[in-house]
Order: sequence, then structure tokens, then C-alpha cells
Amino acid sequence: MISWTGLIDDWPTWIAVVILVVDIGIRVLMLGIVPGNRRPTTAMAWLMTIFFIPYVGLVIFLLFGSNKLNSRRRKRQLTINEQILAVTRTERPRNALPSGHPTWVHSAVHLNHELGAFPPVSGNHLQFYTDYKDSLQAVADEIDRARDYAHVQFYIVGDDPEYVGPVLSAMERAVARGVKVRFLYDQLGSWRVKGYKELKRRLTDGGIEWYRMLPLAPFQWRWRRPDLRNHRKIVVVDGRVAFTGSLNLIEPGYKRKKSHELGREWVEILARVEGPLVDHLDVVFATDWNLESHEGIFDQLEGDDRDKPGTVTGQVVPSGPGFPEENNLRLFNTLLYSAQSVVRMTSPYFVPDDSLLYAITTAAQRGVRVDLYVCEAGDHALTNHAQQSYYQALLEAGVRIFRYRAPMVLHTKCVTIDNEVAVFGSSNFDMRSFSLNAEITTMLLGDRSVRELNSVMDLYEAESTLLTLEQWNERSAGQRWLDNVGRLTAVLQ
Repeated sequence: MISWTGLIDDWPTWIAVVILVVDIGIRVLMLGIVPGNRRPTTAMAWLMTIFFIPYVGLVIFLLFGSNKLNSRRRKRQLTINEQILAVTRTERPRNALPSGHPTWVHSAVHLNHELGAFPPVSGNHLQFYTDYKDSLQAVADEIDRARDYAHVQFYIVGDDPEYVGPVLSAMERAVARGVKVRFLYDQLGSWRVKGYKELKRRLTDGGIEWYRMLPLAPFQWRWRRPDLRNHRKIVVVDGRVAFTGSLNLIEPGYKRKKSHELGREWVEILARVEGPLVDHLDVVFATDWNLESHEGIFDQLEGDDRDKPGTVTGQVVPSGPGFPEENNLRLFNTLLYSAQSVVRMTSPYFVPDDSLLYAITTAAQRGVRVDLYVCEAGDHALTNHAQQSYYQALLEAGVRIFRYRAPMVLHTKCVTIDNEVAVFGSSNFDMRSFSLNAEITTMLLGDRSVRELNSVMDLYEAESTLLTLEQWNERSAGQRWLDNVGRLTAVLQ
């Protein structure tokens, strides 16, 4: 006969047994769940976390283990993508590439169209800005010329009188004269910026329609991992002119006390765009606007039907968790394996997955000159250590690494391939940009665009020091350990 008194008296043993059974159950269950649709390295890192700290690891996995949007947003994004692709498939003959491009360029263009829905379009004119203040002033000037609408989208926004103030004032003046001004910003990217509450009040008081992108709303029974973010930077005015690049809507020190103490500023690039590419950037904005506001504005967009203002052929490539594939990663890998002579890459955060690392090192090993421009000291310590953990393999393969002088943050994201292709936008060469962030990338064809971006990277090279393998081998054991720890945490995507 069971003695209930004995069971009660022995309750610590029973609790220990229950904990052990649950512990083993978690580990066995996760063995069959975690590897699904994940890179082997990512799955292994998650399993190690769960096995070493099963209860805490499980909670972390539930919070951050999925890189998918919730089903509602995913369905809406896929529906919009299909609608865009259904229309743009018919544009292929009209937007055929100019003759003279090698076969691999046609393959890259085809890939972008299939994954991102937008075809290449010719007749564009682009002007690149590298001066921070001039970039934002150019945006303000175009908004002051707006007659019908201004669409503004940034990852980070923070008001100040010298840099961002003119842009916000231009938006307010536009509203006052009857222009529809729509503004999107990323919630997580902006809420920590000093003056965030005052900024929201200013937007509302100015009559600007604004929404937070990918807002966290756990109490509305809508959950996704909180670091799924919208990292795009787009401005479109009347469907006539657009801006896109790496620049956020914030002053060059990012309103951080430490940055101002160190003299740290962000080094950026912003492109002013005229021509058919403007229409496609506008569609990307309208898609994000629809996802946040539930308002469809596609029929309100004003395509530029005037004579094409330039000679540049380009293609818009959106990417992010709303797409079933990692569009930007596939593009970069395709270009790297196609390169014949020179590759130049700039990224503030360089934490590649295995496929991108192999593509870069393979290019160098088969005789392609590969130059990589990164920060000497980034603004995120852990990411900086993760980035440095890849330097050994890159240097041994023959990649030349140029480190932009500290304390500046080289925030530009661009790549040029031979004399054929130039790519720029919001996407870093890291797993976060490939899997977690909504990004916007623009690919340009022809030697003119390559020369323009190469001239920008020449400026970066003049402010950088070349890292050699001999120098890197002299780093301390402590730094090696920190770099490897940073690499492990970066894999948990």
C-alpha cells in the first residue's frame, strides 16, 4: 500500500526527479526541432545553449529562435510580392539589358527578379553624397519641392536643430501646403534615441502621418523575435526623385554622449535617384506602409513618365524576413563567384555566414583581387570581436583588409565587381542583414557606376591602414578568446 505520508516527506526527491525528467525531455525535444530550416552552425550553437543551460536556453530560444514574421504579416507580404511579380514579369522585354554585359550579369539580374520581383530598368541618373550634412540638406530641399506626396522611411530617427531639423521642418512645411507626408521609422532602432518622445509629439503636431515599423505588441497577442527589424532607408518625393543608401535620419554622432566625447562620427553614403528606379523604391515603401497602416497606397503612386534623365541601368532588390529566400545573400554570393578581376567591399559589420566566407576566400584564392573596408573599432564591441574572428581566414586567403581609422564608424555598405556591377544600400555583410532585417539594395550596371563607387572607396582607403597577416598573428591570447566568443554569439541567429 502506498504511503502518502512517505511521499510527502520525500518531496525533495520527487522534485529532483521531475526536474531531471523535464530537463531530459527538453533536450530530446529540441534535438528534433532546432535543426529545422537552420544553418548547421546556427542549429549547433542553439543546441549547445539549450544543453548547457536547458531552462534559460529554452526561454532564449523561444524569444529569439525564429527569424520569421508572424503568419499574418508573412501572408500579406507574400501576397504583395506575388502581385508585384505578376506585373513586372511582363516588363522583361521592355527593360532588356543593354548589350555588352557578360553572361553572369544577366544571371544575377534574373536572380534578383525572381527573388525580389523587380526587373532591371534603364534611363536612371544617380548622384552620390558622402558629406553627412549635404546629404540631409538635399533630402530637405527635395521635400520642399514636393507637390503631392513625400514618403520618408528610416531605421533610426533622432531630432536635432542642425542636421535632422531641416528635414523635419521641410516635412512640416509640405503638410502645411497640402502635401501628403508619410513617415515610417523602426521602433526598436529609434526608441532609445534621446528625445524620442518629443520627436513623436513633433511629428503628430506637424500633421505628418507616421507609423512605427515592426512594433513590439506582446499584449495584442502578436509575437515575433524582437530583433526582427526594418533597416531600410528610402525617401521618395512625388514619384520624381528618391534617396537611398546607408544614412539614418540622425546627426553623425547618433546623439550618443560617448560618441561626442570620443569625436566619433558615422561615415555614410546616400544616393539621389531619378528615373524608373524611383518607381520601384516607391513600391517598396508602399509595401511597408501597407504592412503597418493597413492602407493601400499603390494606386496613389506617381510614376515618372517623363523622358528618362540618365543612362544608368539599375535594379532594386528588397530582402528580409518577409521573403522566403535570403535575397541579398544570394546576390552577393552570385557576384563573388562571378568576379574575374577585382572585388571591393565596404561594410561596418562584417559577420558572414559560411557561404559568403567561402565565396570571398575562393575569389581571392583564384586570383581575384579582393579588398575589404571595415572599421578599425566598431561601435558594438561584441560585433566587432565577432568580425575580427574572420580576419585570419581572410588574410590567409589573400584578402586585403583596410581598417578605417578609429574612432570613426565607416557605415557605408557597398560592393563593386570588376567594371560591371556596383551594389549599395542598407544591407551589411552579416547574418543579421541576411536573415533578420528588412533591407533595400540597389544594383547598378556599367563601368560608370563602378567608377563612382570606387572613387568613394578610394577616399576610405586613404583614411585606412592595411592589416597584414604578420600583424594579426601578433594579437594576444585574450583577444583571440574574445573574438571567438563574439563569433559564437553571432551564430545564434
